[in-house]
Amino acid sequence: MKKLLIPLICLFTILIVLLNVDVITDRLIFFLNHNKTTKIETKNAYYKTNNYIFASNTDEYTPYGIEDIINIMYSIINSGTTSFTFYCPKEYTDCIDNMKKLTKDENLLTHLNNFVHPYNSFRSIEASISDSGEIIIKINHLYQEEEIKKINTKVKELINTLITDDLTEDYDKIKAIHDYIINNTKYDLENKKELKSYTAYGPLFNKLATCNGYTDLMAIFLTEMGYDNYKVATTKQSSNKTEGHIWNAVKVKDEWLHLDLTWDDPVSKDGSNYLYHKYFLIDTEELQTADANITSTDHIFDEVIYSELKKH
Repeated sequence: MKKLLIPLICLFTILIVLLNVDVITDRLIFFLNHNKTTKIETKNAYYKTNNYIFASNTDEYTPYGIEDIINIMYSIINSGTTSFTFYCPKEYTDCIDNMKKLTKDENLLTHLNNFVHPYNSFRSIEASISDSGEIIIKINHLYQEEEIKKINTKVKELINTLITDDLTEDYDKIKAIHDYIINNTKYDLENKKELKSYTAYGPLFNKLATCNGYTDLMAIFLTEMGYDNYKVATTKQSSNKTEGHIWNAVKVKDEWLHLDLTWDDPVSKDGSNYLYHKYFLIDTEELQTADANITSTDHIFDEVIYSELKKH
């Protein structure tokens, strides 16, 4: 009887292991990795060292709360990497659930995307989240290398042409770029994706842009000229619209100001070209004053996310 008992116990143990192999594997991976140190080894040329109130760069890739998750996600996107893996620690019991919520929150991901250089912004982002706490982020970038090279060459050429020695004030330098883009671009009412009007390529080479195209191109110019900047978005949900709106925020002499080329380049019924400066380097109070007689919600933005623009 004893001779039969030992094999039966072994067989029973093997069956339990086989039936629970996924759980055991997950637990083993979690045990091996939850204290594993991870870091982004390489950051590309468009990595921004700037930190913002809502999202900051971090070298600590083990999250212990929502703020840590936001900073980690910002740092991953900002680095220009296409894939990165990090792990939830056992102490942060809501980590997996919070990661699942965040990666499904298109609005929040859009806002995080706005803080990075346009070349590091994503077209799409994928997250693989295992029950063991392993999180794999994969990023599909909006801009391709050949486009970036072509845009950079043109942008540098224009800066050398437009920013003359007599332009010594920030206002005048930024205005020269603002006016050039508007004078050489029309709003793409048909949203012709083949002409890339939704990226910086469209206004720069095809003379057509949607608000995304105007904003990306201005952001690239501002960064090349040495100005800290990011994009501001009203998302579909926050603006109660089928589509949101996007424009620039730029730091000039320690003050964050709005810059909306789309609204300074209005579409006319008769096809006439207009160049306004109504939405050029204004603070949030001035922005609301400019919108006072307009029913649009295009400029109602989240002052928690874009805290630098909060009214004082």
